[in-house]
Amino acid sequence: MQQKDNHEKASGAIFLQSIPQEAGVTKIEYEGPRFAVYTKNPKFFTENSFVISDIVSNLKKRVVIRADKSIRKNEEETESIITQKLPRDVVIERFVFDKVLGEVFVEIKNLHMIYSSIAELNQQIFSDTGWRPKFRKTFSMKSEGLEQVYHVIQTESNQREQILKNVGEYIFRPKLTSKIEVIASFLGGFQEVGRSCVHVKTNESNILIDCGINPGSKDPVDAFPRLDMSLSNLEELDAVIISHAHLDHCGFLPVLFKYGYDGPVYCSEPTLNLMALLLADFIKVSSSESALSLFDMKDLRETIQHCIPLPYGSVTDISPDTKLILNNAGHILGSSSVHLHFGEGVYNLVYMGDFKFEKTQLLDAAQYGFPRVETLIVESTYGGKEDITPSRQEVERYFVNSINNTLAKGGKVLIPVPAVGRAQEIMLVLDSYLKSKELIESPVFIEGMITDATAIHVAFPDYLSSEIRSSIVDKGVNPFESEYFTVINKPDEREEALQQGPAIIMATSGMLEGGPSVKYFEELANNELNKVLFVSYQIGGTLGRRVLDDAKQISIIGEDGKIKIIDIKCEVDKVVGFSGHSDYNQIMRFISKLRPKLKNVVINHGEKVKTLNVSSSVNRLFRLPATAPLCLDTIRLV
Repeated sequence: MQQKDNHEKASGAIFLQSIPQEAGVTKIEYEGPRFAVYTKNPKFFTENSFVISDIVSNLKKRVVIRADKSIRKNEEETESIITQKLPRDVVIERFVFDKVLGEVFVEIKNLHMIYSSIAELNQQIFSDTGWRPKFRKTFSMKSEGLEQVYHVIQTESNQREQILKNVGEYIFRPKLTSKIEVIASFLGGFQEVGRSCVHVKTNESNILIDCGINPGSKDPVDAFPRLDMSLSNLEELDAVIISHAHLDHCGFLPVLFKYGYDGPVYCSEPTLNLMALLLADFIKVSSSESALSLFDMKDLRETIQHCIPLPYGSVTDISPDTKLILNNAGHILGSSSVHLHFGEGVYNLVYMGDFKFEKTQLLDAAQYGFPRVETLIVESTYGGKEDITPSRQEVERYFVNSINNTLAKGGKVLIPVPAVGRAQEIMLVLDSYLKSKELIESPVFIEGMITDATAIHVAFPDYLSSEIRSSIVDKGVNPFESEYFTVINKPDEREEALQQGPAIIMATSGMLEGGPSVKYFEELANNELNKVLFVSYQIGGTLGRRVLDDAKQISIIGEDGKIKIIDIKCEVDKVVGFSGHSDYNQIMRFISKLRPKLKNVVINHGEKVKTLNVSSSVNRLFRLPATAPLCLDTIRLV
C-alpha cells in the first residue's frame, strides 16, 4: 500500500510542476484508467488547452479536467444556464446529472439544431457551470437500457467513485517485472458459435475478453464459458473487455459479479446501454419461463457500476503492462475490435469478436488500420467457401421479392429479428423500398425490444454510418420513425397485426427463442399463405434453426406449462446477405489488408467445419501460421 501511495504522490507531483498556479488545481485523483485534475478555474483550461496537451504528451496517460465540486452550480441553476445558451427552438426533454464525473446528459429532441456547435457549447457550459454537458438525441419512446444506466448513475455515486479509484490504483501501480509473457486460453466460442470467451494472462494481469452464453445449449458445461478450468478464483481477474452487447458475448458477465469479481468492465458507450437492455430482458424472460435465473437485477446494477465506457481509438491503460484500444467492428452499434498492446511495443493482439468488413445502411465497415498486429483472433461464422454473400443490391432485391410474393397472396410475413443491429438495418431497408413503391404497401408491425434498442441507436448517432448520422444530426430526419411503422406495445395489441389481410411483422427474438416472435409464429405457422423470413444466423439447437432446417412440426411449452404441438405449413425462407458477420471473402480480404504482416492467426466463432476452412485458407493464401483451437486449448503468444 505504501508503494501505491508513493507512486500516486509522484504522479501528482509531475502534474503540479507542469500546471501554472492560476489554473486553480485543487487535487488530482485516479478516475479508473485516467487521471482526473480538479480545478476551481475551469475557464483557464478551456482557454489554454495546450497545458493539458503538454501534460498528456509528457506523461503518456489519459487526463481529464473536472471542476472542483465546490464550484459546480447546483442542478437547477445549471439547467437554467444550459437552457439559456441553447437556441430558443431547441426542445430539451430532460437533464440527467452524473455527480461522480461532473457530467450532465442533456436529452434533446431536435439535436440537429446545435450539432455543429456542440464543441463550443461544451466549453462555454463547462466554464460557466462546472458541469460537462453530453448532448443526446431522443427517440419517440424511451429505452430501458438507457434508463437502467441513468438509474445507476444517479443512485450509486459513492460506490462508483470508489470503484474508479480502486481501478486506478491497480492500473498505475509499479510493475512487478519488466518481462512480458502472454498466454491465451480459449474458454468458449472455439469450433462453435456461442459463449465467446478468451482468457489472456500476462506477468502482471488476468484479462477476460467477452463472457457470453450459448442460448442453444441446455447443458451448463456447453452453455457457459469454462472459467472453472482457467481461473481458481474470480478475484484473480483484473479486467473484462466486452466487444459488443449480444448475449453470446456478454450474457455471463453479471454472473462474474454475483460470485466475486469486483474489477472494471471496458466497452464502448453504446455497448454499455445495449448490454443493460439485453441483460435486463434476459432476466425477465428467465423469470417468465420459470427457469433458473443465472443472475438478477442486483447483479446487473453491480455490472453497470463497474463499466467504464471508452471511445473508439483511445489508447487506455488497463493494467501495468497492457493498453487497450477499441475500434469499430461494423457488426452492431458500438461493436468493437479489441486491440491489446502488451509492454512497450513488445506484442499486439487483436480480437475481432464479430465483425462486418462491408459497409451497410446502418454501419460503416470494420476498421482495419492497426499500427501493428502480431496475433489476430478472427471469427468464422460464415467461413465456408460456399459462404459468399451476393451483392447488397441482389440481397435487397431477393428480400423485397420474397416479401412481395407473400403479400400478393394475402399472407403475412413474420421476420424474427435480433433487437440490436439486424432490426434497425431491416427497418431502414423496409422504409426505403416502401417509399419507392417497390415493396407492396402494407403495414409494418414492430414488437419486442426493437424500439428500445432503436432509441439507443438514435442516442449515439456518431457510431452509425455516415449517411444515417448525417440524416439525424445534420438534416434532423430520423429514418427510424417511419409512417409505415406501427409499434405494438403490449400483447393485447397484437390482434391488429394478426387480423385478416397482408402485413409485415418484425418481432424479437431473432432465433425464435422466446419473445413475441414465438407468439406470432404460433399463430401464423399453420397457414400456407404466410411466411417466416429469417434474416440472421440461427444457432444450432434453437427453435429458429429447427424451423429453418425444414421441421414440419415443433413442440413448445405453452403459457399453461403444457407442451404444445405446432404444425408448420407456412413457407420458410432466409436472406443471408443482411448478416452482421463477414462472409468468407470479407474475412480473407480483411486479413490481407493488415500491415505489417501478421505472425499468427487464431480462428474462432464458427462451426467446426467453418473454423477449419478459414484456418486452412489463411495458411494456404497468406503463408501464415493459423490454428482453429478447441475450447480449453491454450497457446503461448510471447
